[in-house]
Amino acid sequence: MKIIRDPVKIQNLLSKFSNKKKIGFVPTMGALHEGHLSLIRKARKENDIVVVSIFVNPLQFGPKEDFKKYPRPIKKDLYLCKKENVDFVFYPDVKSYYKKDHLTFVEVEKLSSILCGRYRKGHFKGVTTVVTKLFNTVKPDVAYFGQKDLQQAIIIKKMVEDLNFPIKIKISPIVRDSDGLALSSRNVYLNPEERKRALSLYRSLKEGFNLWSKGEKNAKKIQRCILNVLYEGIDTKKDSIDYVEIIDTESLEKKEIIDKKSAAVIAVRIGSTRLIDNIIFDKDSNGLYNSND
Repeated sequence: MKIIRDPVKIQNLLSKFSNKKKIGFVPTMGALHEGHLSLIRKARKENDIVVVSIFVNPLQFGPKEDFKKYPRPIKKDLYLCKKENVDFVFYPDVKSYYKKDHLTFVEVEKLSSILCGRYRKGHFKGVTTVVTKLFNTVKPDVAYFGQKDLQQAIIIKKMVEDLNFPIKIKISPIVRDSDGLALSSRNVYLNPEERKRALSLYRSLKEGFNLWSKGEKNAKKIQRCILNVLYEGIDTKKDSIDYVEIIDTESLEKKEIIDKKSAAVIAVRIGSTRLIDNIIFDKDSNGLYNSND
């Protein structure tokens, strides 16, 4: 496994494999967990060369968000990458990846201003800008993203389509802990009591999914069911709900009637930690994104 910090160096190294070997790419901000590792394993299975980036991107953090305290266990991350037979780890520093006079940004309009975009101004502009840079640096054939950040994955797919990137985007199912909590690098912020309350996210989504499985197709009724379960599980004095929505899995638009292109998405602040989760209304995949897409 080669660890490369210089953007130009890795770009030149990987260009040697162009049109010769298939490159799979997993972009991350580090603090790797089983969710990330599931993407790396899928990339390893499907490609000749696997590249993982580890970069805590300052552009996607707001002024009052957790950029400075975001976990950065780089030694552990590199160990896990080596264990999973990653070929290249791209690990740039902020100064080398964003010059002082950086003025160029990429933004997917409309999709970036709703749901999480309402609460994290500029977040997705930061995401699409860094992913564009990473795609231009690595030039992968396939890039892998997780279902947990469903809005992000859909925005990236749209960006790739609109800008004619010759890259296939694959979205892999959510990986959960044994108690049902969706794996996230930010879960380390939760104390034991907060973690118990955080379990209400998945519990509420399952109740909504179960109601739909019994024949209910009205999105407002499913939304109300999810909200009721959430309010039973959180502490309204300490926690708050940013949103609970039933959306189309391509346009992100709100749905009135649920079909197979629908998902329930939620964002909740448990104490000071913002968590997101979702479930796809598809009985065949048991609420998970179609991993063969």
